[in-house]
Amino acid sequence: MSGAAAVRLHLIVSGRVQGVFYRASAVSEARRLGLAGWVKNRFDGGVEIVAEGSREGLTSFRAWAEKGPRAARVESVEEGWRVATGEFSGFTIR
Repeated sequence: MSGAAAVRLHLIVSGRVQGVFYRASAVSEARRLGLAGWVKNRFDGGVEIVAEGSREGLTSFRAWAEKGPRAARVESVEEGWRVATGEFSGFTIR
């Protein structure tokens, strides 16, 4: 995370997003964009993501989250923006 001040993006993704490689694809996309954080399945069938990095990288990641991998069917994405904490050293599945 270099350049401008890092920010944090919290996403709740709903739809057909479990069992379709959404988490693994999110890790690949986040790493490609130089982001840090995590992704996990939720009990309600959705996926939760916390990512930190540049606003530009997070905006691109947010756009990716709208679609996800080919087999996914995203119905909605809730988002929240915060100041980054810098607590993550990479991007992982939880």
